[in-house]
Amino acid sequence: MSFLKRNGYEYYDLKNILKTRHLEEELTEIKQEFATLPADSYARELNRYRRYGRAVIIPGTGHVQWLPSVRTEEGEMYKYFQGSFNPEYTDSARDFPAISEKMRENRLLNDIILFDYRQTFWREEDLLLPIHAGVHFVKLEVDNEQEIAVSSPNHLHQDGEPFTFAHLVHRQNAEGGGNAIGTPHAAGEIPENVNETQLLKQMTLTSPLESYGVFDPIVSHYVAPVTKGKEERKGERSMILIDFQPTVCPDPEEISKQLRQGDLMFAD
Repeated sequence: MSFLKRNGYEYYDLKNILKTRHLEEELTEIKQEFATLPADSYARELNRYRRYGRAVIIPGTGHVQWLPSVRTEEGEMYKYFQGSFNPEYTDSARDFPAISEKMRENRLLNDIILFDYRQTFWREEDLLLPIHAGVHFVKLEVDNEQEIAVSSPNHLHQDGEPFTFAHLVHRQNAEGGGNAIGTPHAAGEIPENVNETQLLKQMTLTSPLESYGVFDPIVSHYVAPVTKGKEERKGERSMILIDFQPTVCPDPEEISKQLRQGDLMFAD
């Protein structure tokens, strides 16, 4: 049994695990994508920048199939829905700028997605249909000592998707940004305010491709705000976050309710 399955979380060093011939070149491409991330339109004052993409994996194929983005007046977008698990955006769908098409073809990114997927575990019926992967590029960045960059939500929480994996891409001149893994009962609190028995692991990722994964039903997790360090350059913490969930068969009663409300759309 894997450590993730037994304990609800696991640490990985993907630079030593993947060891692909083009890893450094492809990691540089990913860093370049992070340099162009737009500000998170849902929290411009929190010094957070992001892009997003959606993909599916057909069980047994070992292949990542990216879903098409949607063209809007604001550019290419992907929609993200977290249900009731993010108290800041309860039952709200958010539109995020799409990860670039070039980045979706990046071999290292696709290898990371497949590595994460192979750590997951499912019911037999879940593997009859595609597994969905949500890929978040998130950067916390501050220019001066007075600023603070904050993740969402800013406390121990559960995401609602069965699995979430986090991979450090770049960190420079940053204070804070430490991670904590807690029990589900710790959700809603910051680590400083919970009993130490409710904290399972605390760590700070410092090297590119240091990573961890969580099995959402049995743990909560958190990343601390980021502030600028003592050097002259800006403070930055750039992460790839990847969540996985099964294709869900709809509840007939919920479908009937949405039909009455006029919420159903014809397929293209």
